[in-house]
Amino acid sequence: MPRIAEFYGIVIYMYYRDHGIPHFHAIYGGQEAVMTIQSLRLLEGSLPRRALGLVRAWGKLHREELQRDWELARANRPLQRIAPLE
Repeated sequence: MPRIAEFYGIVIYMYYRDHGIPHFHAIYGGQEAVMTIQSLRLLEGSLPRRALGLVRAWGKLHREELQRDWELARANRPLQRIAPLE
């Protein structure tokens, strides 16, 4: 489970064996959310409202990098770290 970013206590992961639509995982305070890359829609799980807002803001800024990492993961290649939200 490669960690691709971390900010404000939120950790962003992408799994190599995931399937379905392109997505990433965000973990904060023991809660996990799965978010689509394109629409930043919550697919499953939950996060506190503020953390979810931060994840969406970060995802909007880094959508192209997230898509690149998704393609790398699907090809079983090393993922690239993505800058945190500042």
